[in-house]
Amino acid sequence: MTRSCHSPQAPLPDTYRGLYREDHPNPAEAYASEVKRVVSSAQEQGRQIAAFFAESLPSVGGQIVPPAGYFPEVAEHIRKAGGVFVADEIQVGFGRVGKHFWAFQLQGEDFVPDIVTMGKSIGNGHPVACVATTQAVARAFEATGVEYFNTFGGNPVSCAVGLAVLDVLEKEQLQAHAACVGSFLMELLQQQKAKHPIIGDIRGVGLFIGVDLIKDEATRMPATEEADYLVSRMKENYILLSTDGPGRNVLKFKPPMCFSLDNVQHVVAKLDAILTDMEEKVRSCETLRPQPSGSPALSCPLLGE
Repeated sequence: MTRSCHSPQAPLPDTYRGLYREDHPNPAEAYASEVKRVVSSAQEQGRQIAAFFAESLPSVGGQIVPPAGYFPEVAEHIRKAGGVFVADEIQVGFGRVGKHFWAFQLQGEDFVPDIVTMGKSIGNGHPVACVATTQAVARAFEATGVEYFNTFGGNPVSCAVGLAVLDVLEKEQLQAHAACVGSFLMELLQQQKAKHPIIGDIRGVGLFIGVDLIKDEATRMPATEEADYLVSRMKENYILLSTDGPGRNVLKFKPPMCFSLDNVQHVVAKLDAILTDMEEKVRSCETLRPQPSGSPALSCPLLGE
C-alpha cells in the first residue's frame, strides 16, 4: 500500500531484518499487533477500515515468508473493524510454493482470505487475471445495487489460455515438481551460505526463494552494490536474476515451474564461481573493473570483514 493518510502501512513481517526477528518468541503475534495498532489509530481519527492488502509472500519487499499464524491474526483484527482481507497471489499462486496451490495456505488450512487476486502465471505470459471472493462478499456487493461491468471480462481467448495452463499444471504435476526442485535449490543455496559470508539469509518455499546479501553479519547492512555486480556477472553467463527488497540486495529466485534439477546445479555452480572470484579479488584488494558487457565497477572492500 502507498503511504498516504488513507492507506496506512503496517510493518513488513520480516523476521530477518524487521522489527521482530527470528529470536522473538512470537513474531506472528507481534507483527499482527502492529496491524491492530494501525487499525486503532485510524479509528481514533474517525476513519473506517475497508480492506487489508498483502502479498501472500511479499516479493518486492525482499522475498519475505511471513511467520506462521500472522495472516489469521491480522484477518481477525481487520474483520472486527469491518474490513476484508485481500490476498495477492499474482506472483506466488498456482502451485509455485510446492506445498500448496496457494501461498496463503502456508498460514494454515483453515485460513481463507475474503478476496484473492490472481494474474501472471494464470496465463503463462498471456495477459489475463482474475479475482475470487467469498459468497458473502459477492452478495454484499450485489446488495449495493451497483452493476459490475468489464469490457474485456470473459474474453474467450483468455479463458482458453487459463484453462490450458491449469491442464498443464495438473498433467505435468508442476506443483509437486516445484516442491522437489525448490527443496533441492534451497539445499544447494544453504551450502553456499555456509561457504560465502556475504550470504546473510536464505528464505523461501518451493520456487520462491530469496538470497539476502549483506556486508557484515553484525549489522546485516544490505550489500546493494555487490548484489548489482553479481546480477551483472550472472547475466554474462546467460542467467537472468534480479534484486528486490528495500536495499535492492536480495537475489530473487523465481524460475519457470519447468525449472529442472540440472538447471539448479548449473545456476548454483555459476553463483559459487562468481562469489569465489569476488572474494578472491577482495582478499587481494583489487578493484573489480567493468566487463565488456557493462558490469559495474566495484571497489574494495567488497565483503564484510
